[in-house]
Amino acid sequence: MRYLDLGVVAAYLVGITWFGAHFRHSQKTLRDYFLGGRKAPWWAISLSIVSAETSTLTIIGTPTLAFTGNLGFLQVVLGYLLARVVISLVFLPHYFRGEMYTAYELMQRRFGPNIRKLTAATFLVIRALAEGVRVFAISIVVSIVLGTGEVASIAVILCLTLFYTFEGGMTAVIWTDVVQMFLYVFGAVVSFLVILQHIPGGWPTVLAVAAPAGKFAVFDFRFELTAEFFSRTYTFWAGLIGGCFLTTASHGTEQLMVQRLLAARTQGESRAALLASWVVIFVQFALFLLVGVILFVYYAQTGTAAPKPLDRLYPGFIWQHLPPGLAGLVVAAVLAAAMSNLSAALNSLASTSIMDFLKPLAAGRAAGPEEDARWLRRARGATLVWGGVLFVVGWLARQWGPVLEAGLSIASIAYGGLLGVFLLGMLTRRVGEKAAIAGMMAGFLVMIYVAAIHRQYFTPIAWTWYVLIGTSVTFLTGCAFSLLEGRKNGAAH
Repeated sequence: MRYLDLGVVAAYLVGITWFGAHFRHSQKTLRDYFLGGRKAPWWAISLSIVSAETSTLTIIGTPTLAFTGNLGFLQVVLGYLLARVVISLVFLPHYFRGEMYTAYELMQRRFGPNIRKLTAATFLVIRALAEGVRVFAISIVVSIVLGTGEVASIAVILCLTLFYTFEGGMTAVIWTDVVQMFLYVFGAVVSFLVILQHIPGGWPTVLAVAAPAGKFAVFDFRFELTAEFFSRTYTFWAGLIGGCFLTTASHGTEQLMVQRLLAARTQGESRAALLASWVVIFVQFALFLLVGVILFVYYAQTGTAAPKPLDRLYPGFIWQHLPPGLAGLVVAAVLAAAMSNLSAALNSLASTSIMDFLKPLAAGRAAGPEEDARWLRRARGATLVWGGVLFVVGWLARQWGPVLEAGLSIASIAYGGLLGVFLLGMLTRRVGEKAAIAGMMAGFLVMIYVAAIHRQYFTPIAWTWYVLIGTSVTFLTGCAFSLLEGRKNGAAH
């Protein structure tokens, strides 16, 4: 047991939990608990967006992509920028017309209560499943450090994160995100430099070994309308288009991200936070991919076998090769990313459960301090319930394959239906609630076919195209259903 490293990790876990719980005194109403009172500065929200977008999947999964491939994932990150522009121009003006707590309130304003419940329920399922993969990814790191089993590892991190999220609400989530983001980026820089020192000759050796192996390749511009084209995950077209649709769905329709955008003081600050976050995201992904490249060179030079599964590649190297104290710091940084993402998920799941399902049932009740306190208790109770759900899903996620692509694939299957129905609401005027529901159901069914049946019997379609396919089917079906409805009504009259 490396007691100095364990001490550093323990000090971080205790310190960040205390820091987050410290915000309890500012939580008086649901506005405070779910939107942070809309008092956080734009730069803090921007860093919180980055933290929510970054998880243990990113930190342990991204180096693996470069280790086995190249820097092609950056093509997807270019799509992230295009999506932020779309959200800023199309989505934010709608979200800042009045005060909203969740993304799905917009759906009720445009269509009705049924579509609000359907989209909210979809988010709950997506986030619970995707976050379960992330919770399992946390256990990989903790089990390496503590030598504990996966179930115990999941429980340790989940309980600590649950505690400060339960106490401090969205304010705790945002400010712990800021601290944790600085920590894990610092940890990535330190680990990059230390791993580089383990390679004789340093960076020139990395260039000499990795360049001929194609490890620095970024762009794949091949374009041909064939089954093989759509089966390649990381091409320029799949990255730009697929990354744009994926991020428009995740940042524009999913409560995990929209909640941060709604917490800004103004629409302008929300836009600034969203656009600024991309710069950090790009640097961050580039850094983790380069870590994967130098790990490839290290294992190639030493002739040692890479660990199995490869998800243990980065955290395993850190723990085994970094100096005492420094290894604990970098592991703490990995846990920081995990906890920031987990706290965001817990708060967003609770906010959707309360605001989109329970609160509407109590419409008409007189407001007041006692009623606010009652709803605040229910919000904290919902946070506890979702903590239990994520524990179960994380336990089941151990069988779901490589963590990064498993998480992205799960989310991408359902994102198309969500994005499609939001675009129906924002870009059309005649499409009604029934047509929107029909479109969403069609999108889900098609994506289940693409991800399961088609993948098994035909050339698999890469997950980067999933959201585009689901969105297109949802939008076109909704429009077609609306036209048929209009013709039926016209014929009836």
